[in-house]
Amino acid sequence: MVQQELQQKIETHTAQVGVIGMGYVGLPLAVRAAGVGFPVLGFDLSRERVNALNNGESYIGDISSGLLQELRQTGMLEATTDMRRLRACDLVIICVPTPLNDTRDPDMRHVEQAGENVARMLRAGQLVILESTTYPGTTEELVQSRLEATGLRVGEDMFLAFSPERIDPGQTSSKGWTVENTPKVVGGVTATCTDLATTFYRQITSQVVPVSSPRVAELTKLFENIFRAVNIALVNELALLCDRMELNVWEVIAAAATKPFGFMPFTPGPGLGGHCIPIDPFYLTWKAREFDMTTRFIELAGEINTQMPRHVHDLVVRALNRQRKALNGATVLLLGVAYKKDVDDYRESPVFKVLELLTADGGEIVLCDPHIETFETHAGAVYHTVPLTEDLLRSADCAVIITDHSAFDYDQIVACAPAVVDTRNATRHVTQERENIVLL
Repeated sequence: MVQQELQQKIETHTAQVGVIGMGYVGLPLAVRAAGVGFPVLGFDLSRERVNALNNGESYIGDISSGLLQELRQTGMLEATTDMRRLRACDLVIICVPTPLNDTRDPDMRHVEQAGENVARMLRAGQLVILESTTYPGTTEELVQSRLEATGLRVGEDMFLAFSPERIDPGQTSSKGWTVENTPKVVGGVTATCTDLATTFYRQITSQVVPVSSPRVAELTKLFENIFRAVNIALVNELALLCDRMELNVWEVIAAAATKPFGFMPFTPGPGLGGHCIPIDPFYLTWKAREFDMTTRFIELAGEINTQMPRHVHDLVVRALNRQRKALNGATVLLLGVAYKKDVDDYRESPVFKVLELLTADGGEIVLCDPHIETFETHAGAVYHTVPLTEDLLRSADCAVIITDHSAFDYDQIVACAPAVVDTRNATRHVTQERENIVLL
């Protein structure tokens, strides 16, 4: 039976693993699978990425070039743009982007293209797993339909499951959360599909959590990130209220966090960023409309969170007003381009909207980020960051802490910049010249 043959290959680590999408999700997964002894073939449309991987050069902070070189030398990891080689794979894991389109509806082009590529090369005995974050029903509606159009039947001839990615860029070194020790949720189209996918993930992950269907697994991932988005919206709204009441929201949060039960601290910020939290809630609100349901709570959270970059703009105006200066013509340093601390990932970073708002009102913007040299806006404009120096701080009219990177010297920032807008409470330990600081 094809099931037994595939299971034996997985258990003996002789199964050829293919990973479609060598980004922040696919590459760590491919490296982990290769590290435990599976031969791995990484697929990507970017020739630049493929060449880098085959030369042992990492473009992701959590994966070292040394590790890639070791896996390349042992022959356990190879990258290619040739989708025809999918036919040689026993397992195919899809890790492609699922962004939003211009109307903030799910953009499923990458998943659909990956499904079509797999279907063209599909053969009996393969296990296909979708890891891309998406709405409930995607695995069966978009992937299964394409695979079964070949005449092969899921659960009999080939197998299909969904297992949501749980990669947290930048956290592997600070918190130790990796592919190896982060629990993995798995939902197969059939019980056999679930069993085979569970068997695979048990080879690379310490804990696997099987669920009853792909739809349950798909909604699980959305719920995880919606939970964060809603709670961040709550604390952002509290921050806006505290600003009007002339209270320190950070002091309120710290005091509340001393309660040992029934409270979980979240912190406000300049806006949502990253590949999940700003996007995932809209996948569920879109799908909910199919069931005549309006997810008002989730949509309200989105409204509040999208207000925060404008609030940062207003705080910059306030900080400049204290110096009797206008935003028009003022030099504003934006400290941090990445969407969160100590990473080189700027996908959906709040800096985009903050930059747009400040520039629209005549601000002359300078960008500093020790982890990012260049970045491109959604409109296609390319910006270059500059090193943060004492002279640069003194020459600016206002410095805005967007991302609280550890590499920034916050004592120096407060001492040298005429005004500081701190959106992350990064200056909480600075004791001198606090009158120059405007907190979120």
